[in-house]
Amino acid sequence: MTSILDDFALTDDATKQTELYVRAFNSGDPDLVNLLYTETAVSAWEADKPLTGQARKDALAEFLSLGPKMTATLRHSYVAGDAALLVVDWRIDVTGADGVEEVHEGVGNDVLRLGTDGKWRFAIDYPNGS
Repeated sequence: MTSILDDFALTDDATKQTELYVRAFNSGDPDLVNLLYTETAVSAWEADKPLTGQARKDALAEFLSLGPKMTATLRHSYVAGDAALLVVDWRIDVTGADGVEEVHEGVGNDVLRLGTDGKWRFAIDYPNGS
């Protein structure tokens, strides 16, 4: 039996990271999504509450358990050596824990780092950057 992990590969093209993230996010598998982050990544899903480490992973798993679906489009990308900035238009549709359907959308700023393996990963995930 194959899993989505078997067909999932990190990218060496920073401009493909958004597409890869949407695919991983929509799978609902937090382990798959976490492959796209550096070990020290910061996610600021709420601007005044940045999360790192296990707290970031736990918050992501909790949100993904609600079955959200994302669409996203890369607006701009800027690559300089082993760092990249992506500006992304995104939308997430989800039914909240209270049963109410919600739509979240915004313009995100994502900072990527190029690993020693030649693959890009999120270092800073800031979905409400603009």
